[in-house]
Amino acid sequence: MTDMTDYGHDLLFGTFVTPGAQNAAHVLDLAVTADRTGLDLVTFQDHPYQPAFLDTWTLLSYAAARTERVHLSGNVLSLPLRPPAVLARAAASLDLLSGGRVELGLGAGAFWDGIEAMGGRRLTPGEGVDALREAVAIIRDLWDTDTRGGVRHDGTYYRMAGAKRGPAPAHDIPIWIGAYKRRMLALAGEIGDGWLPTLEYLPDGVASLPRLNARIDEAATDAGRSPRDVRRLLNVMNVRFAPTGRGMLDGPPDQWVEQLAGLALEHGVTAYLIGGDDVATTERFAAEVVPAVREVVARERAA
Repeated sequence: MTDMTDYGHDLLFGTFVTPGAQNAAHVLDLAVTADRTGLDLVTFQDHPYQPAFLDTWTLLSYAAARTERVHLSGNVLSLPLRPPAVLARAAASLDLLSGGRVELGLGAGAFWDGIEAMGGRRLTPGEGVDALREAVAIIRDLWDTDTRGGVRHDGTYYRMAGAKRGPAPAHDIPIWIGAYKRRMLALAGEIGDGWLPTLEYLPDGVASLPRLNARIDEAATDAGRSPRDVRRLLNVMNVRFAPTGRGMLDGPPDQWVEQLAGLALEHGVTAYLIGGDDVATTERFAAEVVPAVREVVARERAA
C-alpha cells in the first residue's frame, strides 16, 4: 500500500439508524441489537423539522436506558435547533445516567427551510461555521467544572452571561463534527475530536478522503495540534451482504473486511457506522466482519 495514513486510533464499529416514528419498536430493536452483538456505537440521524422522525435526543435517552454497554450519539445533531448550553447539560446528564456512554456529533445545519419553519435562524454556510465554533466553546466551558467562575461568552450567535458550570460528564465526551466543505473541515482540524462525514455525500466517494484528510491535518497542525487528535469516522448508508461484490460494503463479508481494513490503513478511518436499518445485517456485520477487520488491522499495524 502506498501513501498510507493511519492515525493509530482503536477501531469502532456501529450503526447509523433512521429514527422513523412509524416503526419506533424497530428503531429501538436496532439499538438493542447493536448492544447485544457487541458493537461499539449506535447513532441516530437528527432532523427535528422532520415529523416522520422521532426526536433524536428523546430517542438517545430511551435507547441509553434500554442498553448496557453500547455508546450513543446523534449523527449529527442539528445545532441551529439545539441551543448549545442546553445541549451541554443534556449530554453531560445522559452521560452520567448511562455510565459514560454518550458521544456528541454536531453539524452546522442543513435543510434551512425546515430549520426556519421550526423557528431556527437561517444562516449562510459561513455563518453556520462561525456559530458552530462558538457553540463548541460554550459546551466545553460548561463541562469544565475545574475552572472557577461562570461561563461568559459574548459571541455573534450565542451569549452566555455567567452561567454556572456543570454537571461534568462521566467521561471526556468527544465532539465529532460533520463536515464536507473547506471551512468546516478546517474547523474539525482546529477544534474537533473527530470528523464524521457520510460516504454517499463525499464528492468522489472514498477517492475524496486523501484530499479532505489533508485539509483537516493542515488545520490541526496550524492550530498546534496533532492530526492524530482528530479521529476519522465514516457513515456508509447503503450497505448489503450479497454473494458477489458490486461496491463499497455491497458484497460478501470478506469484501467488507478488505474494504474496511483498507479504510483504516490507507485513509485513517477508524470508526465505521453502517446504515440499512436491518437487524440481520447488523448481526452479520458484528459476527463476520468486525472481528476479522480488527485482526487484519492489528496484524498490519504490528508489521
